Amino acid sequence: MFERHAGGERVILVALDFGDPDFAESVAELRLLASGAGLDVQGEVTGKRSRPDAALFVGSGKADEIAALVLATEADVVIFNHELSPAQERNLERRLHCRVIDRTSLILDIFARRAQSAEGKLQVELAQLQHLSTRLVRGWTHLERQRGGVGMRGPGEKQLETDRRLLGVRVKALRERLARLGKQRRTQRRSRSRQQVLSVALVGYTNAGKSTLFNALTHAGAYAADQLFATLDTTTRKIYLPAVGEVVLSDTVGFINRLPHDLVAAFRATLEATTEADLLLHVIDVSSPARERQIEAVDKVLREIGADAVPQLRVYNKLDLTGVAPGVGRDEYGKLHGVYVSAQTGAGLELLREALSEILLAGQSHLEVGAPDEVSLQPSVFST
Repeated sequence: MFERHAGGERVILVALDFGDPDFAESVAELRLLASGAGLDVQGEVTGKRSRPDAALFVGSGKADEIAALVLATEADVVIFNHELSPAQERNLERRLHCRVIDRTSLILDIFARRAQSAEGKLQVELAQLQHLSTRLVRGWTHLERQRGGVGMRGPGEKQLETDRRLLGVRVKALRERLARLGKQRRTQRRSRSRQQVLSVALVGYTNAGKSTLFNALTHAGAYAADQLFATLDTTTRKIYLPAVGEVVLSDTVGFINRLPHDLVAAFRATLEATTEADLLLHVIDVSSPARERQIEAVDKVLREIGADAVPQLRVYNKLDLTGVAPGVGRDEYGKLHGVYVSAQTGAGLELLREALSEILLAGQSHLEVGAPDEVSLQPSVFST
């Protein structure tokens, strides 16, 4: 049913600049997404527009430019760094004579490849089905008319209507199974709560180093790689902190700018570990020139899932790429607001453990963590 990529397919990337300040970073991110999906990028087409074209998203001339490149490179797929409407996808496929997908479809495909747990696979399938539901017409336009002929006389239902009905049945079944799994997880969390075990959740932009930090703190051996969305399934381990005792630490899926809404909705049950945590460790790639926009993207998703009220400590990671020494940031009142570490080398991890102990003990005394927006970076090192 799904248009899964076999890997190695020849693709053309298309990105239009509508005046966004992060256009270049977004295009670089698209390249990483394509690489993470195992695709062979044959070329890129970029351009500037004030607004998308209603029919083709790009203008007619730009569509001809893409078609010429598709023909010259024998590309299999054209990937747009934007969200396309079903009609735009159909129009472009007719014009370009190849498959066309948007950024959302690419991210869903990567999630489908990386999901390992049974729940993760169910969540991805649900997101795929919800995205596919608006695009069913594309594969069935030749069957829109009533079926007929010998052996084909049915109860009067069109093929497209049949497919939508079956899809709806599957979506309902997936939601019910995920609801049961969510109920089991909440029961487990209530059990930990009764035992008064504090919980900390790692959040952050994809590829910020959350899993590397998780492994460094827990020695869990969770999968970590220098690629987008290396972690999809939430992993939980216990760590021991002096003066606090055992703490539950969870590694969660990374966020990304323009994360598909269906994906956020499908992973909402998994992300409940974030909303119910006592503290969020917001891991930030301090070496990235786009870190401020990445922070905004993470905070936006946290608001969307209702986790914006959870106390947050920012962990500025990958100091080994900047040459800066680890340290702890405090505001004028002495409150912690940031820790600077390298999960890869281990530099600053002891400072992070001490900061965790201080914050969690303060939380138990009803004291507040410094607000996330109070962080002050060293301009000579971290300025963009």
